[in-house]
Amino acid sequence: MILEGLITTTAEDGSPHLAPMGPSVTADMGSFVLRPFPTSTTYHNLRRHGEGVLHVTDDVLILARAAVGKVSHFPACHPAQRVRGFVLDDACRSFEFRVASIDDSQPRVRIEAVVVAAATRRDFFGFNRAKHAVLEAAILATRFSLLPAAEVAAEFRRLRVIVDKTAGEQEFAAMTFLEQEWAEFRTRAER
Repeated sequence: MILEGLITTTAEDGSPHLAPMGPSVTADMGSFVLRPFPTSTTYHNLRRHGEGVLHVTDDVLILARAAVGKVSHFPACHPAQRVRGFVLDDACRSFEFRVASIDDSQPRVRIEAVVVAAATRRDFFGFNRAKHAVLEAAILATRFSLLPAAEVAAEFRRLRVIVDKTAGEQEFAAMTFLEQEWAEFRTRAER
């Protein structure tokens, strides 16, 4: 099963790096597989340090911003307990992990990770259609250059209806942000 979340890794200078990622997880969350692109910062950090933290969050605004690489300031965090890394203060759950193996022989790298510490930081909000719609829109935003414009536009319209019916302030803000990203992408593409 794929679990959408946020990964923090440690950059070469010791600073934290944040990226959205959907690892394939085991039911007991004892291990998971990451599939980053070989050009990604997350891949390079994990190759260098071999440790990180997977976060489960219901904050769709930070997921949306991270998906398009526009996190204006790094979220509040603290040092991990068992790995060299960072735990997001506002995450629902965190899973500190160590890399068990890396296979970079394919276009998508396969990183097997073993969880060495897990914590519940706060309750998960619960299921909300708007949160899920924004999550889908954020994933779609990572594929703007890969999909036909008409398909992206139609999907954004469909997701907007769900957000309009079921969202709170955070979900409205996140969806609006992603729609602005789409508009900016289209403007750049038309030049």
